[in-house]
Amino acid sequence: MAERPRVVIVTGLSGSGRSTAIHVLEDLGFYCIDNLPVVLMPRFLELCDGLGEGINRIAFGIDLRERAFFQELPAVIEQARRQGHRVEVLFLDAADSVLVRRFSETRRPHPQAEGGQPIDGVRLERERLAAVRASADRILDTTALTVHQLRSGLTRDYAEHAAQEGMSLFLTSFGYKFGIPTDADMVLDVRFLPNPFFVDELRAQSGLDQPVVRFLLDRPETKEFLEHTRSLLRFLLPRYLHEGKAYFTLALGCTGGRHRSVVLVEEIGRHLAADGHRVQMRHRDIAR
Repeated sequence: MAERPRVVIVTGLSGSGRSTAIHVLEDLGFYCIDNLPVVLMPRFLELCDGLGEGINRIAFGIDLRERAFFQELPAVIEQARRQGHRVEVLFLDAADSVLVRRFSETRRPHPQAEGGQPIDGVRLERERLAAVRASADRILDTTALTVHQLRSGLTRDYAEHAAQEGMSLFLTSFGYKFGIPTDADMVLDVRFLPNPFFVDELRAQSGLDQPVVRFLLDRPETKEFLEHTRSLLRFLLPRYLHEGKAYFTLALGCTGGRHRSVVLVEEIGRHLAADGHRVQMRHRDIAR
């Protein structure tokens, strides 16, 4: 029997990059359909099954223009999974201020503003999509991403060679002064460690520079933190995988996202990769 198609449902907040994601998936060989009524998805998947090996990757783009979205989507996903399809929901998100700026730059009205200000539309849409976001398989925060970075990341994650068994791990460093990443499954605060910013010869460097790395990794409290964190992840990751979780995002934050969190993301990522995990690391605020 032919393998059932991989199905990615792309949704999220207006202005967060949903259309870009659909275009990227189309370039990667996904058969993409934007705004197909949710109730027609099962019938479309049945037709694909009848084609044998003709279509093996499908992406559906859905937003709030699809009025049956809330009521029908969970049941449709469950039905598709019972039929053997590999279905995942990709939810794109971004900070409210960034979404408002993007709409201001394009001079487009927000589809949910209903004659009000763009921020009113953003807040209303966020409220209406809260349940969908909570049940998504993966949340991708595009706040600090350029279009090119978003394309590159999606290409890396959804190219045919990336469709391996197991769970993808994403590690992000960030600065609390710039806000917590909205796509994090777990957040660890590392501001308890001494801050290299207050050491004159280290201030201008980053957590990628060896003097900063040694300043932090040589400290007993850093070593103990890493030991506890690795132990926690060794306990959690197999259990998340057993529950069918395909993506896990760990965010580590310090004050500015330039020194402490960067060092620890690099060190934890190195150990996870050595254990055989697929790991991607991003330093969101290192250049701020």
